[in-house]
Amino acid sequence: MFLVTTVSWRRLKNTGPALFAVCLCLLVLVLFMPPVNGSRRWIPLGLMDFQPSEPARLTLIMALASWLMYRENQTTIRGLVPPFIITMLPLLLILWEPDLGTAMLFLPILYAMLFAAGARPTHLLAAALIGVMMLPLLWQQMTSEQKSRIVMLFNQSDGGAAPAGDGFHLHQSKQVLALGGIHGSFRNEEPVTEDDAAWQLPAARTDFILVVIGERYGLAGVSFVLLLYVLLVWQGLRAAAKTQDPWARLVAVGIVTMIGVQTIINTSMMVGLMPITGMTLPFCSYGGSSLLSFSVAVGLLMNITMRPGYDVAPVPFRRREH
Repeated sequence: MFLVTTVSWRRLKNTGPALFAVCLCLLVLVLFMPPVNGSRRWIPLGLMDFQPSEPARLTLIMALASWLMYRENQTTIRGLVPPFIITMLPLLLILWEPDLGTAMLFLPILYAMLFAAGARPTHLLAAALIGVMMLPLLWQQMTSEQKSRIVMLFNQSDGGAAPAGDGFHLHQSKQVLALGGIHGSFRNEEPVTEDDAAWQLPAARTDFILVVIGERYGLAGVSFVLLLYVLLVWQGLRAAAKTQDPWARLVAVGIVTMIGVQTIINTSMMVGLMPITGMTLPFCSYGGSSLLSFSVAVGLLMNITMRPGYDVAPVPFRRREH
């Protein structure tokens, strides 16, 4: 994170398309890797496994910013086509892994950056409606496991014995979270329940880390963690509002959207508002690729904020006239 702040972001502006092309090649390469738990998401490197879908999001943000920063045609329907094509390339490759959770982030990032670049809300709404109409086609492309997780979202029930299959994850998530109560079990001398089955939580270090925080520190602890995310997003939006450079503003908007949307999705999964898709919680979940990519992203956001002069100044956003 701090290493990224040592070089001015202006020297990084032209690296986005090249880095994005490298990530696309890695996303193709990972499809030929041996599967882990039915998915091909990681490239084994010996000491660690690398997940290329993590840096792919940041490089997409940089590439989109390079495409949109001096263009005016995104205010037309035709001008929206190239950014959508650019975004669909990594999205489809990640869906083939399969990784529905990470793929869900790309379209919100695209929409936020298009809006910041001047796209008309009516055009974005029309594109969203077209996307909704294409959901049946997306459903046909999903694996049986992905479909079952979405079906369980509408068939969930509280209390009683834990169901088998995908419903077990959601049932245990809500149950363990409820054991924390308001203040959590951090100061309790005795456990809330003696039933060992009540404490079983799959992927506690990764997907369900917020549930662990809720059990240990209760609603107060979860609220404090979410407040930290709100502050991070707020500071990112302030940085985007202050800079007059098109590339810097678009990148800041994309990074803030990535962090905010991923936090919302992960939190919603814990309480049954969204299907469980294996998405991590930024800076909290275990995972080297995730931590590294978010550290670089926030370092770039800090870089945009730190540079003095015309790069960060309280003046309106401007585009270069041709």
